[in-house]
Amino acid sequence: MLMDLKAWAARNKVSDEAFRELVGLFGISVDRGLPSSGSGSESRVQSQIRLEASKLGMKLWRNNVGVFIDDRGIPVRYGLANESKKMNSVMKSSDLIGIRPVNITPNHVGTVIGQFVAFEVKKESWVFSGSPRENAQFNFMRAVVSSGGHAKFVNNASQLM
Repeated sequence: MLMDLKAWAARNKVSDEAFRELVGLFGISVDRGLPSSGSGSESRVQSQIRLEASKLGMKLWRNNVGVFIDDRGIPVRYGLANESKKMNSVMKSSDLIGIRPVNITPNHVGTVIGQFVAFEVKKESWVFSGSPRENAQFNFMRAVVSSGGHAKFVNNASQLM
């Protein structure tokens, strides 16, 4: 996926700076330098993100995704965008799903809407590799963003906005 984006950027003469900004909107770093100084696990990062999100007025819920076999031997799928194995291979919903308050345009002064948010939480040292799993997670984020939502990869609480 990232390679496709890089090729598109090159074909359309998008500057490196603009490309970094674009992928950064989704929380993807294209810098493969040293990992962050933190060694926080995904679980720790997720706890920090949920605390910070609460301070920002967001409501986030853990989106567990998987499948289990019930007592009758029938597979039961759970989690968003997990309607089939095939679908889950190309689109994986984010770890945290929720709503954030957003004040909107002048004709709606004083009105607050709830914007759909999705955060794919990664450990602090994570760097986007373009793996099939990451690309499937990115596909979910693109669907959210293309419909007016806010979605991105996050590996620290400062990346929520």
